[in-house]
Amino acid sequence: MLRKGSEKKDREVLLDLDHEGSMNSYGSLQNGSSSTPKSVSACFNHSRYFVLVWETSSQGTRPEQEGTSDIKLEQWRERFLRNLRAAGLLMEKVLPSRVASRIRRDSNVHLKSPLQAQPYLDFNSSARWLRHLCIPNIMLQQVPNRPLDYYTCAFRKSKMENFLGSHDQENFFTNTQRHRVAYEILTRTSYGKRRRAQVGVDRLLNEGVFTTTFPLHEGSFRLPQCEIHPEELNRRQILYQYWARWRNWHKYQPLDHIREYFGEKIAFYFAWLGFYTTWLLPAALVGTLVFLSGLMSMSTNTTAKEVCNSGGNYLMCPLCDTCNAWNISTTCTMAKLGYLFDHPGTVFFSIFMSFWSVSFLEYWKRKMVTLAHHWDCMEFHEEEERPRPEFAAMATTMEPNPVTGVKEPYFPEKTRMSRMLTGSMVIVMMLCVVMIFLVTVVMCRGILTVVMFHTRSHILQTEAVTIANILSSIVNLCLILLMGRIYTALAEQLTKWEMHRTQTQYENAFIFKVFIFQFVNFYSSPFYVAFFKGRFVGYPNNYGRLFGMRNEDCGPGGCLIELAQQLFIIMVGKQFINNVQEFVIPKVKAWLQKRTLSKVLGVKEALQIQRWEEDYQLVKCEGLFEEYLEMVLQFGFITIFVAAFPLAPLFALLNNWVEIRLDAHKFVCEYQRPVAERAQNIGVWLNILEILSHMSVTANAFVLAFTSEFLPRLLYQYKFDNDLHGYVNFTLAYAPANYTDYPQCRYALSHEWSSFTLVYWDLLVFSHFGYYYCHVVFFVLRAIDWIIPDIPESLEVKMKRERYLAKQALAENHEVLFQGVPSATPGTSSPEVSIPN
Repeated sequence: MLRKGSEKKDREVLLDLDHEGSMNSYGSLQNGSSSTPKSVSACFNHSRYFVLVWETSSQGTRPEQEGTSDIKLEQWRERFLRNLRAAGLLMEKVLPSRVASRIRRDSNVHLKSPLQAQPYLDFNSSARWLRHLCIPNIMLQQVPNRPLDYYTCAFRKSKMENFLGSHDQENFFTNTQRHRVAYEILTRTSYGKRRRAQVGVDRLLNEGVFTTTFPLHEGSFRLPQCEIHPEELNRRQILYQYWARWRNWHKYQPLDHIREYFGEKIAFYFAWLGFYTTWLLPAALVGTLVFLSGLMSMSTNTTAKEVCNSGGNYLMCPLCDTCNAWNISTTCTMAKLGYLFDHPGTVFFSIFMSFWSVSFLEYWKRKMVTLAHHWDCMEFHEEEERPRPEFAAMATTMEPNPVTGVKEPYFPEKTRMSRMLTGSMVIVMMLCVVMIFLVTVVMCRGILTVVMFHTRSHILQTEAVTIANILSSIVNLCLILLMGRIYTALAEQLTKWEMHRTQTQYENAFIFKVFIFQFVNFYSSPFYVAFFKGRFVGYPNNYGRLFGMRNEDCGPGGCLIELAQQLFIIMVGKQFINNVQEFVIPKVKAWLQKRTLSKVLGVKEALQIQRWEEDYQLVKCEGLFEEYLEMVLQFGFITIFVAAFPLAPLFALLNNWVEIRLDAHKFVCEYQRPVAERAQNIGVWLNILEILSHMSVTANAFVLAFTSEFLPRLLYQYKFDNDLHGYVNFTLAYAPANYTDYPQCRYALSHEWSSFTLVYWDLLVFSHFGYYYCHVVFFVLRAIDWIIPDIPESLEVKMKRERYLAKQALAENHEVLFQGVPSATPGTSSPEVSIPN
């Protein structure tokens, strides 16, 4: 099974591949045995196929009859396939005649192979806690064919006998590893002149030579009609049965099975999403209790009672230049509701969520390192990452790579920096557009409020501010989603234009651009309500104005309830729209794909499609960017503004339960199988989460200090009355003597606190609460960071053990090391594993 095809024999791997043609031509690269096949279906293991798809105009068309560009594409394709054969790939080209040929190839992909099996390790902390507390665990389920855990090291052919399963060379590598090797070969094979970087299937896909490329799923996800033992299900059926079905919403995710089938990069996303959702449980519970405590104590709110019982005692100054005066008693309902989001429990919940966010990230780092070691990807590095196809096509010169020494496409660094600077200016312009839309929404809200004040409807006049806030929030959500779509497309083009060499550099630059824009896009309106609205209103005869209109004031219930309205509409509305899109769009795309293929194959052939044709009808996987972005924005909502909306973690929890099953169903049932990619962690998203968690501490401190009524109430309790009797009168000032429209009308005292009254200085002292809040919380968070190590002690011992075994296994003068250890094959189950001391 081993063939010498490279200079270093330790890099040789066991691999066979083949090829098929779709639309009118499918191509597949498959790993199978070296014997001559009797038939395609009899000999070939479909789960090892790697399919290439290209389109032809008609079976009778000759290249001479096509355009010049079509001839070139055909030449590139034939040369690429010819080079694959010369490289040693086992290929099969499936046309109507179904002719097959096979070849083989070694690869220089770095793979890890098992040295010694070990017992299953329990990484589930919640299951351990429930077991210790003797509480039944309804989330636990036994998933068949769980992959074994091994001590591993880098594979070397010269030390083949030291690896487990070396006697079964046909199944030594898993199908996922074979797919990764096959894709590596495809990306390194040339189709033209290397000095022009005409290398790799990725660039051929961009040029239109091939339509798509993907590994085949391991059979249908649908369960067989007859009853079979769970151990006999294929891996896709296991994932569907025990993960992707909606009835599993309360079960643990089979992360090892996900990693074995889709690779580490996708497995890390679902591991992080499941871990995040689990940690939302205590946050949602505490937030709900805080909200219920405010609900149950509404009847004891002295301030709301004074507002409701004031009658005509407090005549308030007009809210606009053409409006009439009004009595504060008309805002009784909003005064009661405002207490739900602005009571003493809010302070406790803000502190709790600050500790929660940092503790969540610290424990995720431990979980992440544990999974990285468990999945053999701790030593995964990207120093030798290949240039992107677009970069190779547009690069101006060829220069030696400083790491590998191999000549590859090169783009001048100075030119790239100038392009990045230009791209930054475009980002700034787009952020200015967001600010313009924000100002437009604010002005429309003011106009709408004035219009409703001039109606004859008592309801519209009383609730004008609330209705205007809700309608403007809905309009703002629509603008946010629209601008997000436009900017994402623009950011993609800008990032391509900046000419980043590797895919990792490209993705990081793209993620940074989109996140900066989406951060401003989604959070600008809540930030305005939290920190700017009602701050520059002024007072009678001295009102602040913007474009001739009076600056906005907070509603009768205060700015915090308006912030809660904004967060509810934007956060929950976005989640609902995204879930509908994730449910509907893949089905529409799959229907269109199926319809296109049926036109090409005809009705009869469409009813009897092959395995590769069935997978071609599925939707192409577009990566994890949108999934991560949605969750990271949600994390910002539940941490940065949680003081105003204690129910945010609960809505996030409910959404994530749906999100996990939606994403699982997409990957198992609706997406073409993606190429398994390796990863050590969740990448740059972890850095973004850390930034958001630190921002949340400062934001919540300022919300409590300047937006909430917490400090003014605390000041009044300290200086005047502990039960807040007379607090409403304390917060209201009389109009100046020169104000003649409504003499002796009242307005909020906070509008003139900047005039350096005695109350202003008293409140300034209390406002240092935010300063001390930040310092105390950050000190405790640093202590948590120091106390909780990123690598668990048990894992450090395991890593040392693995390094020792690897050193022994790869030693030149080596005696038998694994005496008494069963020769388990990767992917097979073994109930008992003996490990030598």
